[in-house]
Amino acid sequence: MADVIVAGAGMAGLSAAAEVRRLGARALVTEKLARPGGSMRLSSGVIWRHRDFETFRAECPDGDERLQRLVFERLDADLDWLESLGAAVVERETGNPLTSGTRFDPEGLTRALSEAAGEVRLDTPFRNPPEGAPLILATGGFGASRELLREHVTPEAEHVFQRAARGGTGDGLRIGLDAGARTSDGLDEVYARAMPAPPARIGEGDLVRLSQLYARHAEVTNERGERYETSTWSETDVARWQLLQPRARAWFTVPAERLGERVRDRTVAEMVEAAQAAGAPVRREEDHVTVETVAGVTTTLGGLAIDEHARAARGVFACGADAGGIATGGYASGLAAALVFGRIAARAALGETP
Repeated sequence: MADVIVAGAGMAGLSAAAEVRRLGARALVTEKLARPGGSMRLSSGVIWRHRDFETFRAECPDGDERLQRLVFERLDADLDWLESLGAAVVERETGNPLTSGTRFDPEGLTRALSEAAGEVRLDTPFRNPPEGAPLILATGGFGASRELLREHVTPEAEHVFQRAARGGTGDGLRIGLDAGARTSDGLDEVYARAMPAPPARIGEGDLVRLSQLYARHAEVTNERGERYETSTWSETDVARWQLLQPRARAWFTVPAERLGERVRDRTVAEMVEAAQAAGAPVRREEDHVTVETVAGVTTTLGGLAIDEHARAARGVFACGADAGGIATGGYASGLAAALVFGRIAARAALGETP
């Protein structure tokens, strides 16, 4: 008999199970997909925090300050813990002066956490809470459910590109609410990116490479010609605006003189060329280039309300995208919150001090 049941084998679920084992107990992890890793495996592998807490609060003003402070204060030690498990580090910086963190190889990170987690049952959707063992919900939010996206986020859900792992269809939200939990603030908020529009061909391994991250260097319009001015360094505000536009579309028109601008490790021209090579509609003129994009939802930011111990209801804990209220009103690393609260949930579930 397992001491703790964990639903979901992404960053949060695997971190929780690995922490349970570190404490000398047994966790049983169930995963509905045929592979572990969730959306972590599809990411760039960067796990980060804001360099100062005041900036975190300013950029995510509607989030729960208690939860945010836990992420801010505990992440560095938790990153060291990941390294101790053998997770392969790519870089010990984020490439952004506003943030601090570590870039891991997603495949190596998944492998290290899976080995530390112990028993993981793949192709096993979680159905109902068990009796006699605490439950940790880490099923990935509802970014892969067009029905729930339509209900909570956008009427254009049928057009949205689903950038999330396919398992995130709201199982944790349903199970938690049935167990007596309540929803957090920000159920209508998501982390999204502009992606090359159809007929572009985008596979799971292309999600980071094909992200179009140059709105600040472009004129951004919807199909009615209405303009949007980006207001954040992360450009997540652009994608959220885009989610509410007809067919979740936006056109990025870049002046020729801005194509050489760099966004982290790529130029605007390189991102445009990648979109065109994938098959996206790209129109080149003498003095500018225009790329048609579609909003791609990576993860939901709202979910179950939790306390400082990741508790959502009696005997039920939530972490990762199943837990909301951390990045509400802005943008913060979902992998960081998943790591920190995965470990907190494990300790709380076993009756330890988080």
